[in-house]
Amino acid sequence: MMRFNKLHTSCRQLRAFLDITQSYGYNAEEHVVQTDDGYLLTLHRIPHGVKTRESGSEGIVFLQHGLLCSSVDWIVAGPSRSLPYLLAEQGYDVWMGNARGNNYSRRHVSLKPKSRDFWQFSWHEIGIYDLPAMIDYTLNKTGQTSLHYIGYSQGTTAFLALASMRNDYSKKVSMFQALAPAVFLSNAKSPFIKALAPLANQTKFLLDSMGVHELFPNDTNIVQKVRKSLYRNNAVVQSLLTNILFIIAGFDSQQMDLKLLPRILENTPAGASVNQIIHYAQCINSGEFRLFDYGKLGNEIKYGSRIPPKYPIEEITTPTVIHFAENDWLCTVKDVEKLIQKLPNIVAKYQVPFPKFNHLDFIYALQARQLVYENVLSILKNTSNFRGMTRMNKG
Repeated sequence: MMRFNKLHTSCRQLRAFLDITQSYGYNAEEHVVQTDDGYLLTLHRIPHGVKTRESGSEGIVFLQHGLLCSSVDWIVAGPSRSLPYLLAEQGYDVWMGNARGNNYSRRHVSLKPKSRDFWQFSWHEIGIYDLPAMIDYTLNKTGQTSLHYIGYSQGTTAFLALASMRNDYSKKVSMFQALAPAVFLSNAKSPFIKALAPLANQTKFLLDSMGVHELFPNDTNIVQKVRKSLYRNNAVVQSLLTNILFIIAGFDSQQMDLKLLPRILENTPAGASVNQIIHYAQCINSGEFRLFDYGKLGNEIKYGSRIPPKYPIEEITTPTVIHFAENDWLCTVKDVEKLIQKLPNIVAKYQVPFPKFNHLDFIYALQARQLVYENVLSILKNTSNFRGMTRMNKG
């Protein structure tokens, strides 16, 4: 049985979402939902726009962030560029989830974040436990029966894990829009990812032996030092950070907003479990979209087979729109096309019309609105045209 309550906190970092949103004149709400396995997750809501005051006249849109991110990443670029504000001004009731373990969802009914057991999850649990709790709360709170779901990167991974294993949630989501879907990853071009993936098992063993179960919490010394350097306009640190991001996500200096970097670093990275990253590495190594690999013995105990089962994404019935980019070094065109061939109800696919657009650009790019979000909004407005449609013509 899920328990619901309001969250009130004086912690500066945990008020970031409310402070940023309200500074632009928007009403913002914060809610907490408990998952079936005891995690306490924060939901953020922008019920209406500044110009559009009627709440939810166009329906509900639920946004789910990517790996190492939080709900703040959706809004950090400001009203003219951030998707939640644009949605709110179009009359949508906008809800944003926070996955277990990030800055806003670091509580549990019995476990502490310092304990090993708190971090024994990957994005599988985010999909199977977190998303149902947040979606159900949103629908119950608003009295609606369905919502639009927009996921970015890990937000797409978690939804596909859920929808493939829980058909009832396919009915609760009237449309799924995937921004940079991170599912099949064997063709990732990032040198960092390609180097890390083959060492996934060794890395996990090493980190376990060191007692490290969380990666990249926001309050580490190195993150704080980088943040301070960026606020001082340290050109060397700025150049180093942007090149690290480019090596991971793909080079695109044209869409990089250097002035936004300090604000991004205030809240990101937001923390993640080691297993979230290891699970992605397993997908890269196998070339498949499978449940978490616990090793042959662990898999026998967990699944009754030596190899983890595949997520049955071929059974997902939710109308789906895929947004992808040519220069995304994590979710390549080849891997996205593989996903498109697997899903049974792709109603549209959209390649960003800018050759250098990379993985991070879907959230932070200077022209994210013109290159991605206006298309997202157009699809939402014409959702009725997609209802009842089956698989798109791939020819």
